[in-house]
Amino acid sequence: MSNSERVERIRDALRKNKWDLVVCALPMNVLLLSGYWPVVGTGVAVASKEGKISLLVPEDEEDLARHGWADEVRTFKAGSLNEVITASEAIREPLKRLARGLFAGPVRVGFEAQETSEPAFYAAIHLYTETMRELLEETFNIAALTAADEVLAHLRGCNTQFEISRIQTACQIAETAFEHGCQQIRAGATEVEIAAIFREPLSASVVDYPKVQRADGFAWCMSGSNSALASGAYARSRPKQIEWGDLVLVHCNSYADGHWTDITRTYFLGELEQRATQMYEAVFAAREAALAAIRPGVKAADIDKAARDVLEKRGFGHQFKHSTGHGVGFSAISANARPRLHPKSPDILQIGMVFNVEPAIYFDGYGGIRHCDMVTVTEGSAEVLTSFQCQINELQVGV
Repeated sequence: MSNSERVERIRDALRKNKWDLVVCALPMNVLLLSGYWPVVGTGVAVASKEGKISLLVPEDEEDLARHGWADEVRTFKAGSLNEVITASEAIREPLKRLARGLFAGPVRVGFEAQETSEPAFYAAIHLYTETMRELLEETFNIAALTAADEVLAHLRGCNTQFEISRIQTACQIAETAFEHGCQQIRAGATEVEIAAIFREPLSASVVDYPKVQRADGFAWCMSGSNSALASGAYARSRPKQIEWGDLVLVHCNSYADGHWTDITRTYFLGELEQRATQMYEAVFAAREAALAAIRPGVKAADIDKAARDVLEKRGFGHQFKHSTGHGVGFSAISANARPRLHPKSPDILQIGMVFNVEPAIYFDGYGGIRHCDMVTVTEGSAEVLTSFQCQINELQVGV
């Protein structure tokens, strides 16, 4: 597998910052550098200013690592029956051997030093944190050790065509889940049951996508008055039974080989009432305004304003309780992933950026409607990657 466009961008970033190497251990950054998405978080990627990508991975992840574009893949034993060791202890000597093959003299190294948000995709993910600084200082002849977080965030913010194609695959898998799941929404089913129905196709999809090594995700269902709570910091499915006339909000974060989606659809069980109709119409008008404003060079804050202005003019301004979107792809639900479609965002849209557009209305005690699409910036406009169930009549179920 090759992603020469990404390797060239990494090389340019190192040269611009006068780094000899950048070393990453966070799974999203290992994926960024090498195309390999670590399972338990102990793998390390090293990129040199010459464009060489090296990987150090646990032995049982070697097959996954070789699906990336690293020039070399080295393995280490994560543990044995002979001793109890930490990941840092297991990787220390292999990292030293890797270092000796890269540079003999003093090196300037960029590394992960700041707080961040990492998508959770496995039962446990190892984070080296401050130990990585100690390993680097012990392993390399350090001339300078510099925080690379801002540079990495910028690199993750603009996807290559190869990466966009992988995000498109993740969106296609999610579409299958939404098309299947909405047909199962019925009165008497619980939110928990419906969420499980939406989630099942996310992992089963590897049967239909043989090039995808790992796929799964999360789905939540919030109905009736609970759907108004979807503006909060996290989603939660409850044992509440769905009732006729409920708004049924389904939120999904799914992945295919490390590339994530962030998608929401809100269904209405039964015949639409006037209040819900007005809310749907306002949300879709805000969506259209936001999409129409997207093009290279536009301020991300202006996209938020386009959506927010529509909802305010229709009397729903106070019910739109969060920003219009944020970067998605290497991240799932990080409000700080570039670009940030926020009223105070300094970000400027660029070709290749992938993010969500999620105008919404939430009325406490009644319900909430959010429509969240995945979008990428093209040369002249926005390309919607989740162009399914985008008409109000497609969201009525049970009729």
